[in-house]
Amino acid sequence: MDSKSTSYETAINMSETESTKQKSPIIATTKTISHNQKGGWRRGVSIFDFILRLCALVTTLAAATAMGTTEETLPLFTQFFQFQASYDDLPAFSYFVVANAIASAYVVLSLPFSIVCIVRPHLVGVKLLLLILDTVMVAFTTAAAAAAAAIVYLAENGNSTTQWVAICQQFGDFCQRVSGAVVASFIAAFIFIILVVFSAVTLRRA
Repeated sequence: MDSKSTSYETAINMSETESTKQKSPIIATTKTISHNQKGGWRRGVSIFDFILRLCALVTTLAAATAMGTTEETLPLFTQFFQFQASYDDLPAFSYFVVANAIASAYVVLSLPFSIVCIVRPHLVGVKLLLLILDTVMVAFTTAAAAAAAAIVYLAENGNSTTQWVAICQQFGDFCQRVSGAVVASFIAAFIFIILVVFSAVTLRRA
């Protein structure tokens, strides 16, 4: 009886071992497919990240260029007596140009890192670095756009309390250009916010 029970248990163990061997390739294949799906999702997000960075480059560069080249002169009476409005007359506009120029340079430098994330979507350190720097750019561009927007509002409406005269009726082209630059900077700040959100989600699911 003992020999029969022993041989029966041995047969059961051998059958279980064979079934486990048959199942193990299936489990390994399933894990490989799941890993490839995650890699494909991350690569898609990285490609979208690269496209957004190109959009941020266009908007920040457009904002800095538009503001930095804004100047209008009103000739009065003679060519020696003129009223002139230029962006560098106001510190807020000067800061706006510098901030958006720095943001443009940052985006250019971040593009190779974004390409690395496309090629190797499982890298975490690079994505974390971009997340931190993108957050800094959000604060940078938002502060510049908000400061410039306040000056544009005063130029459009004036302020009777502080005796600030509205100048946009005289300097219409100047106000239109600086208003467009401010809008472009706000769009850039919004793009950076989207980049931060996507980076955070990607790292969360890593």
